[in-house]
Amino acid sequence: MTKAALIVAHGQPSDPAPAEAELAALAAKVQAFMPDWSVASATLAAPGALADRVAELGPAGVVYPMFMSGGWFTRTHLPARLAEAGGAAWRVLPPFGEDAAVQALTVTLAREAAALRPVAEVEVLLAAHGSFRSPAPSEVARAMANRIQTETGFARVASGFIDQSPRIAEVATGFAPGSIVLPFFAARGGHVIDDLPQALDEAGFTGTVLQPVGLDCRVPALIAAALRAGV
Repeated sequence: MTKAALIVAHGQPSDPAPAEAELAALAAKVQAFMPDWSVASATLAAPGALADRVAELGPAGVVYPMFMSGGWFTRTHLPARLAEAGGAAWRVLPPFGEDAAVQALTVTLAREAAALRPVAEVEVLLAAHGSFRSPAPSEVARAMANRIQTETGFARVASGFIDQSPRIAEVATGFAPGSIVLPFFAARGGHVIDDLPQALDEAGFTGTVLQPVGLDCRVPALIAAALRAGV
């Protein structure tokens, strides 16, 4: 029997189509690593998308949340939405940002970006979403920044946020020219395209901005491994 997997993301409520397409492209890449599975995707922002995918894939499977942290969305909201869609038996795995392999990749991305520079001169700003309503997103980001610091020995690693203090613009002002910004995001949404550049411009930041962690070419294989391990 073919196993089913569904990659779920928040999406963009104001304009659902681009995020839906981007997530579908990711699902297709994951599918290439799992020919014996059926892998699909849905954003919560696209009306009817989750219900349509559950109807197509069947009453049970494995859900991989493309969120950067757990909390209310993964423990309460997503299971409720799945139940409404007829997928109460679907198993929700830990979110992308808490995946051990993804966190290891994040450290690798920081190392790779600084490969040609003396470790003692490298400064990294981990840009994350954060939340004024829940401590979970910032806790994951701060732990990630601390891990990068510990495992690399860089001169400085700090986290800054879009939706809580300290804001990215506040933190970025203290970074030297040539520093690195690593966006701890699962996709290239409005926060990465608009909010992050605006915050860095406000701070007068003059360094390197990497692509979001979720866009790295190694991510589909990591998701495939997590799905297989989650069965």
